[in-house]
Amino acid sequence: MNWSFILFVALGIAAFVIFIIVVSFFSVWLRAMLAGAPVSMLNLVAMRLRQVPYSVMVDARIRATKAGIELSIDDIEAQYLAGGNVLACVHALIAAQKAGIALDWQRSCAIDLATKGSGKSVEEAVRTSVDPKVIDCPNPESGRTTIDGVAKDGIQVKVKARVTVRTHLDRFVGGAKEETIIARVGEGIVTTIGSAESYKVVLESPDSISKTVLARGLDVGSAFEILSIDIADVDVGDNVGAKLQEAQAEANKSIAQAQAEIRRAAAVALEQEMKARVQEMQAKVVEAQALVPQAMAEAFRSGRLGVMDYYRMENVQADTSMRQSIAGGEGGKK
Repeated sequence: MNWSFILFVALGIAAFVIFIIVVSFFSVWLRAMLAGAPVSMLNLVAMRLRQVPYSVMVDARIRATKAGIELSIDDIEAQYLAGGNVLACVHALIAAQKAGIALDWQRSCAIDLATKGSGKSVEEAVRTSVDPKVIDCPNPESGRTTIDGVAKDGIQVKVKARVTVRTHLDRFVGGAKEETIIARVGEGIVTTIGSAESYKVVLESPDSISKTVLARGLDVGSAFEILSIDIADVDVGDNVGAKLQEAQAEANKSIAQAQAEIRRAAAVALEQEMKARVQEMQAKVVEAQALVPQAMAEAFRSGRLGVMDYYRMENVQADTSMRQSIAGGEGGKK
């Protein structure tokens, strides 16, 4: 067996593999080298084995280096493996540097991960920090077009506001977002309208709403700094106080009717009870009248009542009946 031939073949295969690897990564390696952001061939191979898009990592390092920002390829790869957008982070760093905003790589990565899945990006956060944005209050996507409050005189006031905010990068991670700002401003507007003595006060000076709400410090704990709150539109709504009084009057009427029905039912029940008692008394009278003949018979038997006494009693009763009938007839003639 020719060992030299086998060694020659093995070296040839190894050289071919190295050649393939060099050809695969040469263009990326050369681009990084010429841009002044060198990346070793070993790092490129390792990223390929870890299924990391090494070309994107190199491009991110090149852009940062050209902007005068020193970033290691390991930091960029770590952000990608954490699920971040490395190009967006680099762009945010460059934008912050151009605008004179203090922002380092770690904070940029944290903001990028915090905005993941929210439809926002770290680039937008930095851009908003430089160029303030306007938030409509209420949010038109919520289905509401105005914030409604009721003054002390019962008149409803409808308000549209526009809130100008600037991103506060130091509070962005863990800070409340736009929804919280909208909710706080809406609550402040409703409270301010509710404390007004009359809706006319609100109509005369709409800026009083923005001044009062702005003084409440609504941006505390949020990712934004509120620059201004502008009242875009103020309209008069319904007379809520009158409607409430009308509803209260209807409720009082229903209560009074119910109480009257209760009293009527009690009177009917009392009437029926009185009728029952009358019938009971009449029954007792009949019962007592039935005892009179028995008592008279007993008096006859015991001798306490004679026949002449009985006739005199009958005569008295007949005379009384005659007098009553005569008196009744004369009353009828009158």
